[in-house]
Amino acid sequence: MDVITFGESMAMFYAKEIGELHQVNTFKKALAGAESNVAIGLARLGFEVGWMSKVGADSLGTFVLEELQKEGVDTNAVLRSNDGSQTGILLKSKVINGDPDVTYYRKGSAASTMNPSDFPSAYFNQAGHLHLTGIPPAVSSEMRAFSFHALKEMKGAGKTISFDPNLRFQLWEEEEDMIHTVNQMASQVDWFFPGLAEGQRLTGCHEPEEIADVYLQKGVKLVVIKLGAEGAFFKSAAGQGIVEGFHVQDVVDTVGAGDGFAVGVISGLLDGLSYEKSVTRGNAIGALAVMSPGDHDGLPTREKLQAFMKEAKRYQRRNEMKEDEKYGKVSKFER
Repeated sequence: MDVITFGESMAMFYAKEIGELHQVNTFKKALAGAESNVAIGLARLGFEVGWMSKVGADSLGTFVLEELQKEGVDTNAVLRSNDGSQTGILLKSKVINGDPDVTYYRKGSAASTMNPSDFPSAYFNQAGHLHLTGIPPAVSSEMRAFSFHALKEMKGAGKTISFDPNLRFQLWEEEEDMIHTVNQMASQVDWFFPGLAEGQRLTGCHEPEEIADVYLQKGVKLVVIKLGAEGAFFKSAAGQGIVEGFHVQDVVDTVGAGDGFAVGVISGLLDGLSYEKSVTRGNAIGALAVMSPGDHDGLPTREKLQAFMKEAKRYQRRNEMKEDEKYGKVSKFER
């Protein structure tokens, strides 16, 4: 396989009408999960991808597996619980502007019981690249142990590793624990993809270059910081730059944009593209992701990606912007 990833995927019920979740009567079922979003995105671009997890021996567990299999993602290493634990679910609201409200029902889920004894070493070692997020370490102590074990095994085997912190504040009991754990993982990877607010929270630095320097000094080879509509900043030992984003006329749902961005950058790097061209691809897929309702509905095939990148307009940065307008202020520790 080209890439392997792991995490918890859930059955998502997203609102078909605008309003508070308790007021909504109509929902549509779909697959949700940051890592499975990335797996699907890479599979649509033609990569051989495996996804590992544990799901319940229930109908929703079957739904998760079948949705991934339809996308060509290998699920041969996925476990099914035999202790009565079930597949997690989430509810997501529909909004006109901003981020939707998301409510999770995942405590004690099948995936939360994954631990290092479940790690399929031979299966993981088939892949040349491992993609991680900061979600599994937040779900449970067992998944945290599994995450660090997978990181150690794959790093020891000489695989390349990418990491999106994907901070889910409501899953962490203590901010200090979140910062320590995520930074501990980040210091051991090759490619790190935080959003600007995430980087500010994790390092205490404000400017993208300062944030990148923190991780480059820890041994990370490439740091790419997402700047929203403006695009992304990247820095490595070889150089740095800001890559403009793509213009989006109709933002439908912002959830999944970061996963799309990761798909673009990872696929570009695995294809042998330069850092700048890989980040450009990340910006393009991130833009496509926000123009669709589901978490991965907008992830493109290579043909759709090429057409979009050829036709879409690029975002123009305004040099006269003040620094806090360019990059946004440090966000509060909240859901």
